[in-house]
Amino acid sequence: MLRLLVAFALLGFFVVSTPVDAVAARLIAKVDLSSQTMTVVHRGQVKYRWKVSTARRGKVTPVGTWRAKWLSRHHRSSRYNNAPMPYSIFYNGNYAIHGTNQVKRLGRPASAGCIRLHPSNAAILFRLVQREGLKNMMVMVRR
Repeated sequence: MLRLLVAFALLGFFVVSTPVDAVAARLIAKVDLSSQTMTVVHRGQVKYRWKVSTARRGKVTPVGTWRAKWLSRHHRSSRYNNAPMPYSIFYNGNYAIHGTNQVKRLGRPASAGCIRLHPSNAAILFRLVQREGLKNMMVMVRR
C-alpha cells in the first residue's frame, strides 16, 4: 500500500510540474534563464546543451511553455534596425529562438527578449523543427 501511495505522489508531482503538451512533444527546447543555457530534448533523449543569450537588463524573455508557431530561415528584425535573425523559430508573438552574430555574448543576457544561439546551433535546431514539424516542438523557458 505504501508503494502505491508513493507511486501516486510521484505521478502527481510529474503531472503538475510538466505541461501535458511538453510530455507529448518530440522536440523540446528547455531554456534556463539563470544559467543562460538551452537543453534540446529530441524524442526523449537529451541531444544538445548550448549557451544562449536572453533578455538584457530592462528587457524581458517571457517565462512559460509554447508550441513553435512559424519558421523563417533568413529573418530580419522589423523592430531592431533590420538586425539579422537567421534560423528563426517563432514561439510567442515576436519572440523567437534564432542565431546571432554576437557569439561572444552567448552565455549571458544580451538580447531584447529573444533567445539567441550560435548560428550553427540555430541551424541544427531549425532543421530538427523542420523534420519533426512545428506542432511537435515545444519551447519551455524557466528562471
